[in-house]
Amino acid sequence: MKKTGVILLSMGGPDSLEAVQPFLYNLFSDHDLIRIPRPIQKPVAWIISKVRAKKTRHYYELMGGKSPQKDQTLEQAKKLQELLGERYKVVVAMRYWHPFTEEALDELFKEEIEKIILLPMYPQFSTTTTGSSFREFDRVYGRKNYPKVPVVKVRDYHDHPLYIKAMVENIKESLGNWKDYFFLFSAHSLPVYVIKEGDPYKDQTERTVELIMEHFPEVPYRLGYQSKVGPIKWLEPMTDELIEELAKEGVKRIAVIPVSFVSEHSETLYELDIQYGKLAESLGIEDYKRVPTLRTHPTFMEALKEIVLSAEREDG
Repeated sequence: MKKTGVILLSMGGPDSLEAVQPFLYNLFSDHDLIRIPRPIQKPVAWIISKVRAKKTRHYYELMGGKSPQKDQTLEQAKKLQELLGERYKVVVAMRYWHPFTEEALDELFKEEIEKIILLPMYPQFSTTTTGSSFREFDRVYGRKNYPKVPVVKVRDYHDHPLYIKAMVENIKESLGNWKDYFFLFSAHSLPVYVIKEGDPYKDQTERTVELIMEHFPEVPYRLGYQSKVGPIKWLEPMTDELIEELAKEGVKRIAVIPVSFVSEHSETLYELDIQYGKLAESLGIEDYKRVPTLRTHPTFMEALKEIVLSAEREDG
């Protein structure tokens, strides 16, 4: 039986402490993400990864010795496979650590595949995330001797009704007395020059937040950004700076909601939970809660199923 292949695209993370430096090297070697001049990018990436590895390794020690992103994305793939049924084959391709795109394609073509759907685990499109994964797929798929079949690329689903519904349900289920909180949404920051070049990430992230907040009309909220690297200008305001501002304004209960992440990794488990959690405590915030990422939330999995089916229908 011919099948439709579905490849979940994600960043990936080190699956052991020994993988931290090679993971960082792969990340800083990606010109779509970090624009170091190409002739020197790999040597510079090696130096940066060597310097940053020790500090970053400590983050992962606090998180249990590895990033949970791979395991959680594989679990998402398993759930989606169950929902889609045997006419589909769902695999995972990580951008910076195993399983890489080539490994995903090798696994996919163990079956007779008639079409491929690329499904990013980034609800909001950016050239630095989804775009980079698409380009890596094109390079690997074009270079290797795989059967050539139609490829459908899902660019984003930042405003998909079921994705928004999943976010709303997740917030309510996680907080219970959600009306008592100030909602602080946090998204991964990007260099401002990327946005100025036309990247839709900022607008799409803001739209996601607007659609979520239609379900919480009386709750005050802000959107912040996190995880900037280096001296260039990044999207602001930064999440930690907003926590400081809110504390000065007398806010005592903050619910931090990751809006550009669908699985847990260092940005949520270390940065939001540990780093910003300690900051909030030091500033006198009495109740700091972090809403978990969607992971395999049933409504989110239904959203992914519908996105796949819709992409297949639109492609004919």
